[in-house]
Amino acid sequence: MYDEERRVYGVSELTALVRELLEGGFPAVTVEGEITNCRPASSGHLYFSLKDRQSMLQAVMFRYRTRGLGFEPTDGMLVRARGAITVYAARGQYQLLCEGLERAGEGDLLAMLEARKRRLAAEGLFDEARKRPLPRFPERVCVVTSPTGAAVRDIINVLARRNAGLELRILPAAVQGEAAPAEIVAQIERANRFALGDVIIVGRGGGSLEDLLAFSDEAVVRAVAASRIPVVSAVGHEIDWALTDFAADLRAPTPSAAAELVSESREALKREVAQLSGELGTAIRSRLDRARFLLSRFEPQAVEGRFMRLLHPAIRRVDEARDALVEGMRGRTGEARHRIALALGTLEASSPEAVLARGFAVVRRLPAGAGAPAGGRLGAGEALRDAAGLAPGELLDIRFSQGGATARVEEVKA
Repeated sequence: MYDEERRVYGVSELTALVRELLEGGFPAVTVEGEITNCRPASSGHLYFSLKDRQSMLQAVMFRYRTRGLGFEPTDGMLVRARGAITVYAARGQYQLLCEGLERAGEGDLLAMLEARKRRLAAEGLFDEARKRPLPRFPERVCVVTSPTGAAVRDIINVLARRNAGLELRILPAAVQGEAAPAEIVAQIERANRFALGDVIIVGRGGGSLEDLLAFSDEAVVRAVAASRIPVVSAVGHEIDWALTDFAADLRAPTPSAAAELVSESREALKREVAQLSGELGTAIRSRLDRARFLLSRFEPQAVEGRFMRLLHPAIRRVDEARDALVEGMRGRTGEARHRIALALGTLEASSPEAVLARGFAVVRRLPAGAGAPAGGRLGAGEALRDAAGLAPGELLDIRFSQGGATARVEEVKA
């Protein structure tokens, strides 16, 4: 016994002895526990831990074993793992070399979070109707996170690259451990009480379900839901989740993504301003062209043309009426001329001069003792139509078409 105590072992030698003892003593075991720190490798191997309330056991499952799984292992899942205990000599830690894995029901932590989620959702804390849009151009951004974590560095780098003029206020709080929920709640309330920012980012980098537990604390969830300032939840990586994701106004898959969501890129803004400027110039030119077109309608020639187009139908109707009136008057005048001509012809044909001109003569009885008519005028005495009333010796006045004569009756013939 004394010799064993005084013997000096090399690290590799002692590790080999421990490995021999463990692998020989536990060649086939079945372990039930809750999965945590589940990390699928790019090679296809699956690295995770199994835990219960007191202890944690590292485990690995190689790719050729994972192919037969009928489910995807995730943090919080309660499983039964079959395999052998082995020692990973490079780190001097023992682990379970998992050959088979089956679900044993929901893990205690996951079941607790699901129950809390259902209860808070029933209160309306996760309703979409109460979520508010983020301000597009915030002037101040508050970040509630660990001041020394990777998350705050990522946020600072993204904001410096996208919008260096944005004012960033770090509100330090623990993001893991028993004190974390109270510190996170205090900083959210502080930001609201003193109006420290236009938007709040609450989050941290990735980790196991236990590491992110502070952001599923009921007090933290209620503080996020009660915040008057819009809140972005940026907890862990894209596959991670916490209850603040459901209560916040917006969930970001990572802290870097949260910084991009609350800040407009300067280059994107320049492009948008250039595009809007072009659209504005086009709109103004279009309006000016339309105004010129409308004003051109009031130029003298255009006004005269429009007036004449409006007046043309009336002028045409007047011209047509005038032409119709003239034609009507011409017709009436011609008809009247024709009738007058007929009347004149009839009148002329019926006049004594016309009769005389055709070789006839007018014979009148001269009164006794009268001489020839003075000037040879027709009309002295009554025109004779019958010779029966004449007596020999009476004087007669004979009127021809040209001139006249006085005759004495020598003989009367019946």
